[in-house]
Amino acid sequence: MDSYRISGESLAEFVTELLCKAGMGCEDAAFHAKALVQTNYWGIDSHGIIRIPAYVERMENGAINVRPNIKIRKGEQSLYILDADNAAGFIGARKGMSHAIENAKKSGIAACGVMNSNHFGAGALYARMAAEEGMIGIAMTNVKPLIVAPGASEPVTGNNPIAVAIPTYSDFPFVLDMSLSVVAGGKLTLAIKKGEKIPMNWATDKDGRPTDDPKEAFNGFLMPMGGYKGLALSYVVDILSGVITGGVFSKDMKSMYANPEEPSETGHFFIAIDISKVIGKNEMKQRMELFQKYIKSTPMWEKNAQMLIPGEIEYQKECIRRKEGIPVPETTYKELIELAEKYSVTKKLVIV
Repeated sequence: MDSYRISGESLAEFVTELLCKAGMGCEDAAFHAKALVQTNYWGIDSHGIIRIPAYVERMENGAINVRPNIKIRKGEQSLYILDADNAAGFIGARKGMSHAIENAKKSGIAACGVMNSNHFGAGALYARMAAEEGMIGIAMTNVKPLIVAPGASEPVTGNNPIAVAIPTYSDFPFVLDMSLSVVAGGKLTLAIKKGEKIPMNWATDKDGRPTDDPKEAFNGFLMPMGGYKGLALSYVVDILSGVITGGVFSKDMKSMYANPEEPSETGHFFIAIDISKVIGKNEMKQRMELFQKYIKSTPMWEKNAQMLIPGEIEYQKECIRRKEGIPVPETTYKELIELAEKYSVTKKLVIV
């Protein structure tokens, strides 16, 4: 069996107990677990529970501070910078976006940078936090340089992801979530675990040569989305998340895999826009319905093809996986069982 179909509810309970027994505050552990499982529900398996073994190892090594003292470092009014005290990225990011949301309720728009954090998973998790409050949410984070610029022989910037969520008041919000490489690095990890090849335009080996071997690519470089356009946008994210926050940027950041014993010192940046200041809920719903109807009515040259709204694929995938379970690679399943034995986890992974 290559993978198991596991109940999402049992996964969340299992991971919550595991992280709690590994030392994380149980409330933080519950959020962390829920965020990972939610990411799997959306079909973004590269950023889901497959990363649990790495997170736990970093917790054990002290690279992730399981009891952080997150506090304001600087700022005023609608812009603040938080020091995450090397918290798990999920916890530092939740605090950062929550801070932006609360301030946006007062001023209409607010931003919050976070320094001294760690890998925060899928950016959509935090952008959607704002959408759930009737706001537009923007989330981004910098990453250790992994992208090679055209003509360069070593990486110059990270695949620095950006996520934007806009409320629609329908079945799902409009959600854009993209890294600025052709694919996220987590796709390589997933391909390695599955024993699969990757497309030749995803990444290069350590010498800059295109490769279809995910192991070679993991030790090499990613290619920028859209060439120089994606490259420059990645620079912007690094400036917002690292330069202005006072945190680290570019090569000063640590890799969560190459440096499992050291905090990555990742930086994040969040923006919340309270659109209720300029448009009411009913009007926004009506206008977004018109917008989506326009997109959906676009003629397609391929028979039975249809236009999809950003966030729609994730919504469809979640509907299926909540019924049929979340596919967990056999290697990850075994790793989770080993961790359960190590930490005496009582919750069971329920195979669907």
